[in-house]
Amino acid sequence: MTRLCQIGLAAPIAWLSASVFTSYGQEIGNSPSLPMVINTWGGPFTAATDAAYLSLLDPKTSALDAVELGCSTCEVNQCDGSVGYGGSPDENCETTLDAMIMDGTSMKSGAVAALRRVKEAISVARAVLEHTTHTLLVGDFATDFAVSNGFAVQNLTTENSAASCGQWKAANCQPNYRINVSPDPSGSCGPYAPLALNASSAAYTSQLLPSGDKPEGHDTISMIALHASGAMAAGTSTNGASRKVPGRVGDGPITGSGSYVDGEVGGCGATGDGDVMMRFLPCYQAVENLRRGMAPQQAAEDAVRRMLRKYPDVQSGIVVVNNRGDHGGAGSGWGFTYAYRGGGMSETVVVSVPPVVAVAVEAGDLR
Repeated sequence: MTRLCQIGLAAPIAWLSASVFTSYGQEIGNSPSLPMVINTWGGPFTAATDAAYLSLLDPKTSALDAVELGCSTCEVNQCDGSVGYGGSPDENCETTLDAMIMDGTSMKSGAVAALRRVKEAISVARAVLEHTTHTLLVGDFATDFAVSNGFAVQNLTTENSAASCGQWKAANCQPNYRINVSPDPSGSCGPYAPLALNASSAAYTSQLLPSGDKPEGHDTISMIALHASGAMAAGTSTNGASRKVPGRVGDGPITGSGSYVDGEVGGCGATGDGDVMMRFLPCYQAVENLRRGMAPQQAAEDAVRRMLRKYPDVQSGIVVVNNRGDHGGAGSGWGFTYAYRGGGMSETVVVSVPPVVAVAVEAGDLR
């Protein structure tokens, strides 16, 4: 198991508006210098920023070490209830975990999805990266792999998560993610049977869209670390969407969706509605935008706008950093924040990002 540094956390946190830095792609030059850590969300997630950054002050700590330590900090702290054990129970009241970690030099990634009964998801993902030639292991097989690598089996359910799931079931399992089933999922817990769909193209497409509210609970920590040497790594950890259908996997452990890094260019971390976001690989898109010459803010906004064209109500958050440490972010459907610390900074800074607004796209407009 990879060494995790034991580091005291700096308490002060500064809050800034994205407008301090951004005028659509003009944020080049806002790097605090290296080493640097940047990740989705402020608030409780800044403990992860501090832990990862402080670890990089030891030159023997790699970028991968810092990402693992930062994401592990959120797993232990159960950041916002959306990372680690005891959060986002599925329909069966079980918490499962998704995580991914990626090396920006080799471009190799390791990931676990729907991991059961093991708390250290990001560390198991790193074991996949370091001890297999695979990228992704899932479910009970991921648990078996974790145990064979020295991780302990534990109960991921807590009193709070069990009570939350019990209250949801008592309220007829509302809201939930089921569609086109019988009995009506808007007032029943099932068991469900699939309904036949209308074969006409327009009707079929409309039936694929959700009706009514979806459950809340899809925050994620996605982190990018930049070592003083220039080496980069990225990682993501989450317990997924609350009330999900058992076995559901979101964007977190998907390389290019939850996070992505290429040390020659930069990195990206994402959070939001993973079922929608993973259809667009927004972090891969954002890093490729950097490669094409876009500034980080512009790269993030372009990735968000691509999703908004198809899903105007999608909740998303993208943070992008180039290999010099210049950074930017974009989101939609909510107020997104990201945190960073680098160079000689004595505290973490949290940047508030106003949502990008969906705009109508003219036929044939492929921008």
